[in-house]
Amino acid sequence: MSDDFVKPLEGVLVLDFSQFLAGPVAAMRLADLGARVIKIERPKGGDIGRTLAFAGRTVDGDTISFHAMNRNKEGITADLKNPDDLARVKELVAQADVIIQNFRPGVMERIGLDYDSVAAINPRIVYGSASGYGDDGPWKDRPGQDLLAQSVSGLPWLSGSADDGPVPVGLSIADHLTSCHIAQGVTALLFRRERTGRGGHAQTSLLEAMLDLQFELLSTRLNDPTVTVTRGGAHSAHAFLSAPYGTYPTADGYLALAMNPIPVIGELLGIDELVALTDPDAWWSQQKEIEALLAAHFATHTTEHWLDILDRADVWCAPVLTLDELVEHDGFAAVRMTQNVVRDAAHTASGADLTLTTTRSPIRIDGRILTSETPAPKLGQHNDAVRAEFGAGAASDSANQASPAASAAAAATAASEGAPGAIAPQPAGAAR
Repeated sequence: MSDDFVKPLEGVLVLDFSQFLAGPVAAMRLADLGARVIKIERPKGGDIGRTLAFAGRTVDGDTISFHAMNRNKEGITADLKNPDDLARVKELVAQADVIIQNFRPGVMERIGLDYDSVAAINPRIVYGSASGYGDDGPWKDRPGQDLLAQSVSGLPWLSGSADDGPVPVGLSIADHLTSCHIAQGVTALLFRRERTGRGGHAQTSLLEAMLDLQFELLSTRLNDPTVTVTRGGAHSAHAFLSAPYGTYPTADGYLALAMNPIPVIGELLGIDELVALTDPDAWWSQQKEIEALLAAHFATHTTEHWLDILDRADVWCAPVLTLDELVEHDGFAAVRMTQNVVRDAAHTASGADLTLTTTRSPIRIDGRILTSETPAPKLGQHNDAVRAEFGAGAASDSANQASPAASAAAAATAASEGAPGAIAPQPAGAAR
């Protein structure tokens, strides 16, 4: 591997005004690709993601999820209600390449940092915005939160069986897909800027990300109004794919089967009733019966026993791994998906280095895995350095930083600003 490797976005300066998940993860993805990201937070409280803990886990005053999604960033503070701080931030904006924000529509306009205002300062700026439900329409002021966006998109009706109620995806899929779309839009505009010299505004929302995820279903339904969602039996994994598509219990776990001809499965497993089902229409009309036969058969032996039989016949199948099984599996180790980030002893409460293991960017460039040991910043950690580099003082005084307890108390206030991915029970409040 050449020693002169350059990450694609090296030299790009990103200002990350976002909080909690969709915006910060978009900025993280740009940082993974080489961009310099400066995270801008309120002096008292900071990003609400510092205190809203995934699985209740916190390390060195910040949630583990905050450490993960804000890796490879610098951090400064600014009170954007303070005219002096706002003026200093605008000086930084004048030198930036990219801005990321994920507040409710209208918040950045009230601050004076919306795209039009920023473009007047820096016409080359590339501006990435994510909202909950877009800038118009009846939902635009509703709380932009992952479960809520999943729910209004109809996605929870695509998982589970016909006997279940709605089954949401168990991770923040709306936030994460939105982050990918922001990063995609920003990188596309950076490429256009190289050709035209002009910046631009990339916009998306949690809702649009959820609708895009369902483009197969929506395209089919919009062209054939008779199409509806009809979920299968207890083992079915897809409302629009027939048996055997689903997951089945084995003697020691679960096995997943993808699209496979039922007679072939029947011959391999010695199930005469399935061998006789040569008409694909029967794989729909007798879906529950087929699933019941398969479930009873698979339950008689271990997952590895069935994988040995099915893999040799090139049947599309896989074990359904638990979290513990996944992280211990050779397949997980083979993709080298983990990296360590290290918070220096000078910035930890214990006075010792803090090493955390997280995932890396899933993208490889020229065969190289993209990693960085740079940790998430402490609140206002880089105030002095950024002030010295960019002049005039781009950040508020570090003396104004809040304690961890104050940060937790500030989370509810931050929620009122309605960043997608945040807990925001009330309409959008005053700009921060």
